Amino acid sequence: MKKIKILSIDGGGIRGIMPGTILTYIEEQLQEKTGEPNVKIGEYFDFIAGTSTGGILSLVYLCPDKNGGFKFSAKQALDIYLDRGDEIFDVTLGKKIKSIGGILDEKYHEFELEQALKDYLNEVKLSQALKPCLITSYDIRNRKAHFFTSADAKEEIYDYHMKDVARATSAAPTYFEPSKVKSLYGTPHYLIDGGVFANNPALCAYAEARTLDFSKLLSDTEKPNKPTANEMFILSIGTGAEKEPYYYKEFKDAGAVKWIKPLIDIMMSGNSETVDYQLKQIYQTLSIDDCKDYYRIQPDIITANNQMDDASLPNLKALHHDGKTSIENMKQQIDEIVDKLIQYH
Repeated sequence: MKKIKILSIDGGGIRGIMPGTILTYIEEQLQEKTGEPNVKIGEYFDFIAGTSTGGILSLVYLCPDKNGGFKFSAKQALDIYLDRGDEIFDVTLGKKIKSIGGILDEKYHEFELEQALKDYLNEVKLSQALKPCLITSYDIRNRKAHFFTSADAKEEIYDYHMKDVARATSAAPTYFEPSKVKSLYGTPHYLIDGGVFANNPALCAYAEARTLDFSKLLSDTEKPNKPTANEMFILSIGTGAEKEPYYYKEFKDAGAVKWIKPLIDIMMSGNSETVDYQLKQIYQTLSIDDCKDYYRIQPDIITANNQMDDASLPNLKALHHDGKTSIENMKQQIDEIVDKLIQYH
């Protein structure tokens, strides 16, 4: 049975190195086991969803080259963080003084982030994504969740440049200023990071996939349309399990300013855990075989700083190292995932 294979990637700033490292390993294993050395990670999923840093990775995986093939490997996507992370999260002395560490103004200037997105995604449109996808963001003007989907993007009013979608989904409050993006039709939107409501977009991916005619979208008559849970294989990858504790004595008299950072942190991690719980409950209602087709990989942060904006060179290396260590610790499970990706392809 050809199941719909879904990849979902959490938000988490520079910690995107960790899912990026894991997906690089999965891609290498797919190449080795299929004997196809040029296969790309995007080819083995039917639908990809991402929030914030996960949204950036998703769009890079699905970006076409000039011949209509997959332009970037998982390793090339990972290099966005390893090669340019320290520039994206670089704060000048003037900016540090002006923002007071992100209290009075956004902590970082968006120029380096936007330049990196432009270099990778150029003028490619969302409608050109090589597989169906969903990227989360939040509309602060109309106060509602905003979902960028490649299915909707077939209409110009819902189509955008990929670089603008990536900028919108990663506009984390206090870190980067909100994004102002326009559809190709010219409709403006004022958007922030989708992590404020869906840091783990796996359940959004499940809901969107339930509405899609995959046999038509993928030109594969063996793929199920509007699939149910037993017709889906879901791989959900987080950006690190370590969480900073907050102590009662420190926060019992805390005001709004002190609660800003903890609330964002708690909101993001709490959403990720809740979605994992919900999907586990859904899959536990299925048959013995089908219930095993939901995987949640949450890598361990061991040596790295878990701050989502610590892009110092030592921490970039530490995050990459922790990602590789997580692969070793979960090798049996990840190899099982690779085998299923091949089986359902």
